[in-house]
Amino acid sequence: MHLFYQPGVDSTAPVLFLPEDESRHAVKTLRLSSGDPITVTDGQGNAYSAVITATDPRRCAFRVLSVQAAIPRLFSVRLCVAPTKSPDRIEWFVEKAVEVGIERISFFLGQHSERRHLKTDRLEKIAIAAMKQSLQTYLPQLDEPVSFGELLRSVGEEQRFIAHLPDNEPPVGLAKVATPGGQYAVLVGPEGDFSTNELQQALDAGFRMVTLGNTRLRTETAALTACQYLNFLNQ
Repeated sequence: MHLFYQPGVDSTAPVLFLPEDESRHAVKTLRLSSGDPITVTDGQGNAYSAVITATDPRRCAFRVLSVQAAIPRLFSVRLCVAPTKSPDRIEWFVEKAVEVGIERISFFLGQHSERRHLKTDRLEKIAIAAMKQSLQTYLPQLDEPVSFGELLRSVGEEQRFIAHLPDNEPPVGLAKVATPGGQYAVLVGPEGDFSTNELQQALDAGFRMVTLGNTRLRTETAALTACQYLNFLNQ
């Protein structure tokens, strides 16, 4: 199955065109020809069975034959992550989280964040490639970095967790307190961890401290572990 990404597909149009990068991949890399079947997704859960009508490496034309709407998941996962100092590590996280299954990735700039800028356009390309590689039809939402306070104000998910060891009480694992079928938001801090003020803000906003295992994890590893936990919980 050859899966391509084309946002805003109009299935009633007599002819449609893949974006230039997708057209080049179809014609130059896969060497597809006119009449070959393909599947196109709009990233919103719809899968369009289509056929190529003209091979142009800049504007490969196709025609939609039928549409299949994907069934939305009965739960949603939102990871709120502070960008890592190394961009490679956050790119790795985005790729793997999309493959595992995630609805939204929100970046925030914490008090101890070492990286203050993030190229979300590159991350979106990585997310698109991971979506296609894993044969999914939903493209997760990627949010531009915001302040920690602004991030907290944007959270509407009812099951809220922050990956941090409590000081004066026994640690509780995420897998033990999250319940199936929920809307989850998990906060993962930067390499320098959350500040005391940020921890209190999160607790005041309804977040619960949880652990992700018995070892200390890097930021990107912790975020992916939380994503995997919540997906396994809902299988």
